[in-house]
Amino acid sequence: MAVTREQVLEALSRLAAPDGRGSLAASSALSQIVVKDAKVFFSIGVPAARAGELEGLRAAAEAAVKALPGVESVMVALTDDRPSAPTLPNQPTAVPSPKGPAAKTNTNEGALPGVRHIVAVASGKGGVGKSTTAANFALGLASLGLKVGLLDADIYGPSVPKLFGLTGIQPEVRDQMLIPIETCGIRVMSIGFLVDEDAPMIWRGPMVMSAVTQLLRDVNWGGLDVLVVDMPPGTGDTQLTLAQQVPLAGAVIVSTPQDLALIDARRGVAMFEKVDVPILGVIENMSYFVCPSCGTRHDIFAHGGARAEAEKLGVPFLGEVPLTMAIREGSDGGKPIVVSQPDGPHAAVYRDIAAKVHSALGGGGTGFAMPKIVIE
Repeated sequence: MAVTREQVLEALSRLAAPDGRGSLAASSALSQIVVKDAKVFFSIGVPAARAGELEGLRAAAEAAVKALPGVESVMVALTDDRPSAPTLPNQPTAVPSPKGPAAKTNTNEGALPGVRHIVAVASGKGGVGKSTTAANFALGLASLGLKVGLLDADIYGPSVPKLFGLTGIQPEVRDQMLIPIETCGIRVMSIGFLVDEDAPMIWRGPMVMSAVTQLLRDVNWGGLDVLVVDMPPGTGDTQLTLAQQVPLAGAVIVSTPQDLALIDARRGVAMFEKVDVPILGVIENMSYFVCPSCGTRHDIFAHGGARAEAEKLGVPFLGEVPLTMAIREGSDGGKPIVVSQPDGPHAAVYRDIAAKVHSALGGGGTGFAMPKIVIE
């Protein structure tokens, strides 16, 4: 029997509101409750300063709703809906220091059982083909004989269901854990499997982070050599917090060749450097276009900018991915190029990138040195 919104409210009525006045169910702190295919989503608005203190309330609300018959999974977040204090022009933004006893280390001990390495695929901005690159990169790693997972952490614009032709597919739930969907030899998970494709994700940063944390914590990834995380675009609070909380083995930066994209890629490198995450390398996507009719090469977005930027920053340059109809058609059609044309030249580019990253992670060969990045 499907759970109803009224049953969720009844369960929450037994918990006190964050301010201690009445029940949580009757409190204005409780957001709209979304029930979708036995999965329940809601948030609790609390002052940011009390988030740690009220984590117990969040956990209790999650447990209360999980106990309802017919509920398969619950996602509860603490959010602060008050506007942030304005930042004055030229006022430096405080960046949490990675130093001290609470600093994150680049190991995966105790974080995700059975997962050896977590690698972020990131970009300083959207529209550079990051998700397509992440999908084909993950498949390239799998072609090396590795056990690979792909987490779509882009909550606002999940792409994995479309990229792999899995739109409308629901993940199985076993023992209160989501089971990743196995496709093309890898295991994938995305918020896109849990919400309607056309539903707008009108969530504030803390709720997004809670969702990403649950997609990591409440998914039974099993034994993986590498978990590839398709990061949200940009360098905001969500990206910084994820980089600090998740034990990343390293990050791969995706950029196009033009100057505007490279500026944002540089910011992405700087963000990871702030939290002591090694840069495994830079990929130049949409590097060039070869006309299928005449064979003439065109550098539509300029060429070589990402390689030059990598050399300037002292990080590895992983390769150039061309702008081609085959890659675009494969992504739109749910069959990434590494799957649809595994013996073609474009798939070879992604496999080469995967081999370089695998080597950098200690998978054999000389590997890359992990330099300390200095941003001037």
